[in-house]
Amino acid sequence: MTLSASEFYEAGLNLPPSVRKDVALRLLQSIPVSDETADEDWIQEIDSRVNDLLSGKVGAIRGDQVFAEISARRASAAG
Repeated sequence: MTLSASEFYEAGLNLPPSVRKDVALRLLQSIPVSDETADEDWIQEIDSRVNDLLSGKVGAIRGDQVFAEISARRASAAG
């Protein structure tokens, strides 16, 4: 069975935070890049953001909520 990117994402949200962090970092590391310095910088940035989420320093907003807010702002700006 093959999952779409959306299905994979939704399934991943059901994992415990520590497992999601590990999977996210492993997936990121699996992407070949030509600039290893940039790769390390991104890994550090993502690790920092994941730690902020896990510690409660920042909160998360569901993607569908973000897109709904963007759509509402665009609609009010257009008309």
